[in-house]
Amino acid sequence: MKKEILRFFLTHYRRYHDIVFYTLSLLVIVLATWFALGILRHKNALEYDNLQTRDIPVQEFTVGEKPIYVALQEAGLSNQEIVQIVGKLGKVVDTRKLQKKDTYTLSVENGQFVMLLLMQGFKRFFVANVDGGLVSGVSDVEIKTRIKTAAGEVQNSLFNSMLAKGLQIPLILDFTDAFSWTIDFNTDTRNGDRYAALWEEHYTATGEITGQDLIAASYTGAETNHTTYAFYFEDDFYDETGKISKKMFLKSPISFRSYRISSRFSYGRMHPILKIRRPHLGIDYAAPIGTPVQTVADGTVRFVGRKGGFGNFIEIKHANGYTTMYGHLKNFGKGITAGAKVKQGQTVGYIGSTGLSTGPHLDFRIKERDKFVDFLKMKNRNSAVRDVPTEKKKEFEELKVLYLKELERAAAKSSAPEAQP
Repeated sequence: MKKEILRFFLTHYRRYHDIVFYTLSLLVIVLATWFALGILRHKNALEYDNLQTRDIPVQEFTVGEKPIYVALQEAGLSNQEIVQIVGKLGKVVDTRKLQKKDTYTLSVENGQFVMLLLMQGFKRFFVANVDGGLVSGVSDVEIKTRIKTAAGEVQNSLFNSMLAKGLQIPLILDFTDAFSWTIDFNTDTRNGDRYAALWEEHYTATGEITGQDLIAASYTGAETNHTTYAFYFEDDFYDETGKISKKMFLKSPISFRSYRISSRFSYGRMHPILKIRRPHLGIDYAAPIGTPVQTVADGTVRFVGRKGGFGNFIEIKHANGYTTMYGHLKNFGKGITAGAKVKQGQTVGYIGSTGLSTGPHLDFRIKERDKFVDFLKMKNRNSAVRDVPTEKKKEFEELKVLYLKELERAAAKSSAPEAQP
């Protein structure tokens, strides 16, 4: 029996030798791989724990609170390092023009500079330590855009009604500017008037709004039920017929900011200070000190300076024999000097209470060929109408259809029962 086993083994030795060899080799490889993976998992776990417990300190400041070089000094960096870091930052941003409100973060670990990140508006300027060397650059914040709408009914004032709907002040001013030649929202509005607005809203990933651009608007009078439209196209606003009706004069010398008319054109007004009846051949617009005053038409500044009871005063000559005057100003706009050319809507001064004045307001007057006239009765005078260019008409009509649908949808949603407070 033993001989037979031995003979069998000798006969088949080579075959079984190979089988055993490869089996043992495979077993060794499997065991080695298993041990290696275990060691790797253990190493990764240790590294992860190390990262979790390694908190790089980050400090945040404003430039006004603490200048950058001071924060770097307090972090323990040498003067040489500070010069290098500030110099590297100066490669991507003018450090001489930093604003007090600008914010920055500083990271220093174990006495080693890691990173400086400066925020200006929606730009990020950085200096970082990469393998012992300094690198700098600019990182723009991603800005996204979405379409938004709002609609509502005027109660007391358009300004407050739109604020109550959550519209931001710059967008409200854009809305009123779109109708500057057709509606004076401080004299022509009534409770029950309806408005709708469509705009592009730009925002960051964190939801911070960076800007709003009005692209369509409508305003419907409660008494007339007439709707006025404004559609943004080719850098201007057009009505539903594709016409832009810009008049020689704006409807008001003050951009819509909830001012009120405190005194109208009159030949026998009782003067509030002199206590005598005398003509008031202008209109008083009461508004907070510092409110911008705009010229109602293109023209040339004829006079700027002090003028008796008018205090700080501006006189502007316009085409067709017109002259406008602006009194009781706090100060004058940039570049407003005698002989300067001004454009319609340009800020020429700011509301004040200089001269014979009982409070902050603008005394606005207009002459037609040396005769004072009532500005509020000059509505719709001197239209300068132009159409959407013929080659752009189809594009305008297509956009208008889309804009109208959105405005109507917003208006319907606003007037639905569930939208009522």
